Amino acid sequence: MERCDMDKMTTNARRRTSDSGFSLLEAVIALLLLMVGLMAMAQVLYAGLSIASTSTPNLVAREKAREAIESVHTARDTHTVLWAQIRNVGPPAVCPVGTTGVGGGEFENGDLDMLAPGPDGLVNTADDDGRESTPGPDNLLGTSDDVPLEGYSRQVDICDVDGNENLRQITVTISFQASNAFGQRRRQYQLVTLISRFS
Repeated sequence: MERCDMDKMTTNARRRTSDSGFSLLEAVIALLLLMVGLMAMAQVLYAGLSIASTSTPNLVAREKAREAIESVHTARDTHTVLWAQIRNVGPPAVCPVGTTGVGGGEFENGDLDMLAPGPDGLVNTADDDGRESTPGPDNLLGTSDDVPLEGYSRQVDICDVDGNENLRQITVTISFQASNAFGQRRRQYQLVTLISRFS
């Protein structure tokens, strides 16, 4: 009988040991790990929202750069400007390797406020007037609810391709205000293409 009672007491002692809960130290460490994980998830959420908030300015910058390039091609095709005028007024400050900056054209030098094209249909020329705008709530451009583009600027650099007088490189750089999630509030979108004398 004594042996049976001893086995029961040993079994009960084992149950009590295995049924014991977490120690205070284990609970604190688990809470700290959970807190670190939640803070990391909050940071990822913040970064994602910041990136999402820059998607519209990025889209506007890309479209405005594309419009500037297309206007130069259209002006060439319609003979609004001569081939010799498809250059900057003065040589661009920086031209890529393999190109040379030559002045004497129509396009203003430097980073300028984004203005709407003037009568010639070209941006960054002397006849530009008024601010560029985007459609308002009615989604129609040219109505009274249009929203002017604030914080955008545009630079057009045109460089002659070395060894080919019938080819030029156009670089359009759009600068705009954007999210500071990654420490950079002023961002740029750059579009580079070539234009030929011939349509």
